[in-house]
Amino acid sequence: MSERPTLIARRSFLAGLNLSVGGLALGFFPSESEAQKLTNEPSAAPGPKPKTSSQAEENSAPGLNPNVFVHVAPDGLVTIVCHRSEMGQGIRSSLPVLIADELGADMARVKIVQADGDKAYGDQNTDGSSSIRTIYEDMRRVGATARTMLVAAAAKRWKVAPEDCEAHGHAVAHRGSKQTLGFGELALEAGKLAVPKPAEVKLRPRAELRHVGQALPLLDAPAYVTGKAKFGADIQLPGMLTAVIARPPVVGGRVTRHDDSRALAISGVKRVIALPEPKPPYVFQPWGGVAVLAENTWAAMRGRAALDITWDAGANATYDSEAYHQTLLASIRAPGTPVRNVGDVEGALAKAARVIEAEYHTPHLSHAPMEPPVAVARFENGTCEVWAPTQNPQAARSEAARVLGISEDKVQVHVTFLGGAFGRKSKADFVSEAAWLAKEAGVPVRVQWTREDDVQHDYYHSVSAQRLSAGLDEHGKVIAWRHRTAFPPIGSTFAPVNKPSAGDLQQGVLDLPLAVPNVRAEACEANAYVRIGWLRSVYNIFHSFSVNSFIDEIAQARGEDPRDVRLELLGPARVVTLKELGIEKLQNYGASLEQHPVDTGRMRRVIERVTELARWSDRKKDGRALGLAAHRSFLTYVAVVASVVRSPNGKLSVDEAWVVVDAGTVVNTDRVRSQMEGSVIFGMSAALHGAITMKGGVTQQSNFRDFKLVRIGQAPRKIHVDIIPSDGAPGGIGEPGMPPIAPAIANAVFALTGQRVRELPLDRVFQV
Repeated sequence: MSERPTLIARRSFLAGLNLSVGGLALGFFPSESEAQKLTNEPSAAPGPKPKTSSQAEENSAPGLNPNVFVHVAPDGLVTIVCHRSEMGQGIRSSLPVLIADELGADMARVKIVQADGDKAYGDQNTDGSSSIRTIYEDMRRVGATARTMLVAAAAKRWKVAPEDCEAHGHAVAHRGSKQTLGFGELALEAGKLAVPKPAEVKLRPRAELRHVGQALPLLDAPAYVTGKAKFGADIQLPGMLTAVIARPPVVGGRVTRHDDSRALAISGVKRVIALPEPKPPYVFQPWGGVAVLAENTWAAMRGRAALDITWDAGANATYDSEAYHQTLLASIRAPGTPVRNVGDVEGALAKAARVIEAEYHTPHLSHAPMEPPVAVARFENGTCEVWAPTQNPQAARSEAARVLGISEDKVQVHVTFLGGAFGRKSKADFVSEAAWLAKEAGVPVRVQWTREDDVQHDYYHSVSAQRLSAGLDEHGKVIAWRHRTAFPPIGSTFAPVNKPSAGDLQQGVLDLPLAVPNVRAEACEANAYVRIGWLRSVYNIFHSFSVNSFIDEIAQARGEDPRDVRLELLGPARVVTLKELGIEKLQNYGASLEQHPVDTGRMRRVIERVTELARWSDRKKDGRALGLAAHRSFLTYVAVVASVVRSPNGKLSVDEAWVVVDAGTVVNTDRVRSQMEGSVIFGMSAALHGAITMKGGVTQQSNFRDFKLVRIGQAPRKIHVDIIPSDGAPGGIGEPGMPPIAPAIANAVFALTGQRVRELPLDRVFQV
């Protein structure tokens, strides 16, 4: 587990208010009278050489520095550090607002700065839908600590009790005398006080958090639409060369011979450098191959095309997707390792009046963010400075230090904007490539991946096969449920494993609530032949597809409404115990079951609400083909109804979608809606077109012409999003919308065509 955020008392952040040190600078929240006016656009200009943590501690800016996240200056300006990466999800427009609300700051006088990679901030990995759900209370305590100290300073000056004072509107007021002092007037005095321990700080009542639960402005939107936002490829350094790398076509392959004479003859090409060969497990190592360094990207690409390379494909050259499909099916057709057990499934299946069985298959997927991986590195005097669109700057820092053979305190990682990521940019291989080449070349280097590089050398979402069996009694009631799952796990990228872990199976297998007396889940073997990595919603994607599709099949077999069968299998509203789940422990996305139980009441609520909004009960009368799916992931409950229609030329399309989400406490409703809408499009891309296939170990797809995404003409004419109001503990947002999309579409396709979808993508069989 990553370490939790820590409040570090009396410490300035990274060189004492020189906080951006090459990171993104400055976003201002509009005052209420200037709601449409956003000052200061982000920038990511190269900064000074790296400072060590001890140097940072020695540089304390005047004012209040209660922790590494907040500074209050004597002029009243409040600086809040956003330590999570911004990739369009709006974290810079949400997390700092939560801190400011708890502090009592006026957002029009708040400056937001992007953090560099530093363990002082705790976990910075912007992944796993964790940026709100795992640190919501911690970030409130960040703001509350500063507020407590400002209030204490005011009370000391007025010689009154702190309990008689309050902080609102960027000032502290005394209730009795009505005296007020601005934050700036108190900053120096507050900065001299002892910093209270986090546990001793009192949080505001929820009702006083003015902006939480509202649709908040997207602070960086002006920079996005005017082209002023700085992404990885926008960084320019004096003397910098651009590198494009010819990587082995097969994972584990190596260069046996290369001739660079034609490449070096191309105008602008300066160097050709062979990279070291990676050794398994591959983790975040550079892939290997040959790099062409040039004055510009085009020259580097032309130089790479001119290389004459002979490859040794290695052991993974046997990987063939069609053959591997059969291997996975053979794996799930035999008993696997039991991971969940309630009752006697085999006995119940043997005695059942009817047994329903189905097998499901989903292929590899590529992340394919709009911005391919890119990183800039400068190595001088034994230190390294990196600029990168990374989701995990601390992992990038560690990997750069490892590949350079230096300590982490000699590496500084600045986080630029990310042009999409979906999990790809939490892997640091592109950063380690840039760091290694910068040291080898002796000049700053920008490693630029092309779209083809990105599609053909990804950490792929895992291929999977699932086999589900249900036993029905003479009345059609489900009395037995068996689920076998096989997929090469992400762990195979880090160690030689071929079965999923309990953390893998918490995603739709171990945590699936079922009101069925006999339940069994089995993990089956699957070897990895490519780099496997987490992609938006991870294993929930194929587990949700198989489970929701299978429930629809059970409903069909019984001749009943899929919604009614879904609710029957859920059972009554209740908190599901580990005993009922048939497991001893549930990782539960790192959260306690006391705070985030498996709650069928919440699942029932989103199902009932989404079917109400979609007029599910009237679908036959209205002549609509609707599909339903629901799933719990990252501690959030989401239900989806999709409508599928057929055009006169026979092409199928998703014309409307309804999404209902219960994520507990929501900080920014605008970003929740945006993430759910984006999940529909992302999920549609996977359902309709998404497939990465291998032949001879080589990825067959290369760009959007053959790894297709949903285009604007395919988007639903309407996407409806409904957020369940809640004061409960916050769940994730970025990923939970994805898992129900594909099964909802597949079930709608069956409702329209009578043809069952058990394998994705749909364009294998249908015109879409």
